[in-house]
Amino acid sequence: MLRSTWIALVLGFWSSLYLVDVYLRTNKRCSEQYSSFKGRCGMQVSIGQIKFHTAKLNRLFLRLGQCKPRMLRSWFTLGSWFGVGLMFVAVALLLMTLVKAFSQDKPEQVLTPVMPGVNLPLNQITYFFAVLFISGIFHELGHAIAAVREKVRVNGFGVFIMLIYPGAYVDLHTENLQALTPFSQLRIYCAGVWHNLLLVLLGLVILMFLPYLLYPLYLTGQGVTITWLSPNSPVQGPRGLAPGYQVTSINGCPVYNTDMWTQCLRGAVFYPILGHCMPAGKAQLLNRAVKLYKGSGGQVDCCRNDSISELCFSYHLGEDADKPEKMFTCLEARPVAELPRCRKASDCLQTRKTVCLRPSLDNSSRLLRIAHNSGPPVLYVGDPYFFSYTVMVSNYVPKYQCLPLDLPGIIQLFCKYLISLSGALALLNAMPCYALDGQWILLAAIEHFLSSVVPSPSDRNVIYSLIMIFGTVILIANVVLAMLTLVTR
Repeated sequence: MLRSTWIALVLGFWSSLYLVDVYLRTNKRCSEQYSSFKGRCGMQVSIGQIKFHTAKLNRLFLRLGQCKPRMLRSWFTLGSWFGVGLMFVAVALLLMTLVKAFSQDKPEQVLTPVMPGVNLPLNQITYFFAVLFISGIFHELGHAIAAVREKVRVNGFGVFIMLIYPGAYVDLHTENLQALTPFSQLRIYCAGVWHNLLLVLLGLVILMFLPYLLYPLYLTGQGVTITWLSPNSPVQGPRGLAPGYQVTSINGCPVYNTDMWTQCLRGAVFYPILGHCMPAGKAQLLNRAVKLYKGSGGQVDCCRNDSISELCFSYHLGEDADKPEKMFTCLEARPVAELPRCRKASDCLQTRKTVCLRPSLDNSSRLLRIAHNSGPPVLYVGDPYFFSYTVMVSNYVPKYQCLPLDLPGIIQLFCKYLISLSGALALLNAMPCYALDGQWILLAAIEHFLSSVVPSPSDRNVIYSLIMIFGTVILIANVVLAMLTLVTR
């Protein structure tokens, strides 16, 4: 779907929602019922945003905040130090990004705006919104529990959707919050980014130990499982590959995992084309009178066009001579592919009585023999890159046929989104910028750490304002740079 189509759909949806809301609020027949409905749901509709607010979770926050108070105090104290340190790290990273942007043609982006259909595949949009929603709720849950621990009243909890991005917020009693000491405020302000770090660590742990967690259901290190085949894949068919097949080797290169799968395909591309050892007498006997044709890629073809199982092979007679004679023969590809492999005639066991048959192919094509556990090996003649684009494999081999093939991949992709999005939310909220947690983290940190060094409140306010302006400018500049990079791609 085109980018302009997405923008039109989003604008059309929010415009329609806002107009419906205005109509229902102003219509005499249904305004009272509509207002009552919005009050029960805690719903608020504005331009490009819809909110839902509730106080029904306050008891849950109270129970969690009063459970093991000493442990929670140590937990959120550690989180406050992490939040202050992350604020400095965030400023340094975004400042370095701006410096590199003016010194390099293609600088690395720390913050990248995510837009469905532009730089987010549509088949992964569910992961993105689910992880963003979970990260936002867990972030605000940290604020709420820390606030209850510091005897701050929680007025309510809410979720919202702004344009296409979901989020959450917690409503705290302002007077209770301002009556706390600066370090107690730090525990509350830093609890959000601290809990985002916990999600990042959780995602990393699951990724690291996933083979052990799934061991009762899936095996690893014994091959790769085909989880998806493109409809136009050249290896799809009755005698080809299918989802669920376990691939064990490619041209004799053992495939134990996805890394070996990639290495074997790269070896087929970058190394010289493999041949197969055949006795010279048999090759000459099979060498019937053939016509040679020049293919589009410069290769020599000697087989008839109506044969899909035969392939043209070349070999040299008398390779020890100064000018060995090059011969061509058209043979059944499958029996030849079963013969021992060679790169030159001397690789064969009987040097003087064997020849090395090589497929006569263009520079980008290869003959691949793909061994799997569900039947005879599959032969593929063509570009290995195209083959790899039409096949998706996984490290995890199901122990039982009823198990879904893509479950490990779903868990892995979810954890990767959890690590990246939750980490980005922590980094973004730690920035000393207006309307972010970093605004309040900076204020509480200055009051706690600089009150004895800079006794004048007005001087501390000047320091606070200067840092806030600096951090806001850096963040806006990075967002503008990222948007420009995204648009100009």
